[in-house]
Amino acid sequence: MEARYSIVFYFLMLLALSSAFAFPSKKQYKPCKHLVLYFHDIIYNGKNAGNATSAIVAAPDGANLTILAGQFHFGNIAVFDDPITLDNNLHSKPVGRAQGLYIYDTKNTFTSWLGFTFVLNSTDHQGTINFSGADPIMVKSRDISIVGGTGDFFMHRGIATIMTDAYEGEVYFRLRVDIKFYECWLYPLHQSFSKLIHNSSNALF
Repeated sequence: MEARYSIVFYFLMLLALSSAFAFPSKKQYKPCKHLVLYFHDIIYNGKNAGNATSAIVAAPDGANLTILAGQFHFGNIAVFDDPITLDNNLHSKPVGRAQGLYIYDTKNTFTSWLGFTFVLNSTDHQGTINFSGADPIMVKSRDISIVGGTGDFFMHRGIATIMTDAYEGEVYFRLRVDIKFYECWLYPLHQSFSKLIHNSSNALF
């Protein structure tokens, strides 16, 4: 009788877990979460230390750290700590920071490689989102990978479509980031069910 009770109990728990998590399969293309954010990059040019949010930290031979190199900026590496806003206004209240780097890595066109994190700290979202991928700058919209996250975005995966929303010479640019998560982990729910199973197992055995 006790063995039968245990089998029924674990069957019901498995059913509850399956319906609660419903993790998306590889063939699912509908986002489980969607955000649109903007970040603003003001590169240090030797004269704007007060409001610059990024700086050239490496340059090819013969170049310097306040002027982007010729030849499509090939070899320049910039580190940034940019404000993130909900709209395209630089002066809107930031909801977090975009922190990372971009590397100009092509000799015959404007292309960079991006590796950065959105650190969000607002009433709506707490946590980080990590991005990585190639950025063919001359293409109107391009996709980069969302490779993970923390907090509200614990272990999330997806695609971010980025667009150059505005730029002013080689000093300022603004990117629109359309974030589409295709794998959303329900971390608090997962903790609750894990604790429930653990407690139930101890009670039975």
